[in-house]
Amino acid sequence: MDLRIFTEPQQGASYETLLSVAKAAEDLGFDAFFRSDHYLPMGSADGLPGPTDAWITLAGLARETERIRLGTLMTAGTFRLPGVLAIQVAQVDQMSGGRVELGLGAGWFEEEHQAYGIPFPKEKFARFEEQLAIVTGLWETEVGKTFSYDGTYYQLTDSPALPKPAQAKLPVLIGGHGAKRTPRLAAQYADEFNIPFATLEDTATQFGRVRTALAEAGRGPDDLVYSNALIVCVGKDDAEVARRAAAIGREVDELKANGLAGSPAEVVDKIGQYAAVGSSRFYLQVMDLDDLDHLELISAQVQSQLS
Repeated sequence: MDLRIFTEPQQGASYETLLSVAKAAEDLGFDAFFRSDHYLPMGSADGLPGPTDAWITLAGLARETERIRLGTLMTAGTFRLPGVLAIQVAQVDQMSGGRVELGLGAGWFEEEHQAYGIPFPKEKFARFEEQLAIVTGLWETEVGKTFSYDGTYYQLTDSPALPKPAQAKLPVLIGGHGAKRTPRLAAQYADEFNIPFATLEDTATQFGRVRTALAEAGRGPDDLVYSNALIVCVGKDDAEVARRAAAIGREVDELKANGLAGSPAEVVDKIGQYAAVGSSRFYLQVMDLDDLDHLELISAQVQSQLS
């Protein structure tokens, strides 16, 4: 059972804060440090001191960490041209010694595009499918050969398809709640399928759809890692859970219903319920990035029981 730390820096975090969380996650034995890819805060957060770019952040962390894996949930396909993204991710993978994973999505938050002058196309999913074909195609092209692609939205001609990632197969994550197209793309391109902020029932249903899509694509049902992203709020007693919930502006009952919240024993039990429907990896959405004691508690009293 892998536990990964998942952050939302657009809500307000400097690079130094993210570095402290990533190093703590590494020291405490978590499997990975992941971050969102957004440029505008959501809800009532002020977002100070301002947004940080996902792949610039991960490039820095690649040089300042040693073991922990690094990645995105999810890089927005609307933010970067696919050829440029393939170069960026491959370079960060080299900088990390082969510890990077690419979570890629279609993009959805229109307001942040408007705020920073980023085009927000209507046909996002069709573009996303072409982006997956291009990024993976560039990485899979043998050194010395070229890659060309003639799509509706992107055309590449005789690309040298360089640089290559350090990993022979850099993991690609695809996720979401879509009933048809998302499972199909996961079966075609992904190494991991992630469902964010889903109930046990919805998780089981979506994992079933992905397994069906895998069979239709000629892949085995266990060819993918199945994972959940869930908010986490753990305390050694009720008072500590309540304090941590209040610090992020959430109610304890709501967090227990929709995430991994409560005592360590409660959280271990909830993780076990998700594991029973097929999840083997959890992205713990940590909202208070200054509370490193929270990570210590999860490591000592949740992760230790799962391992």
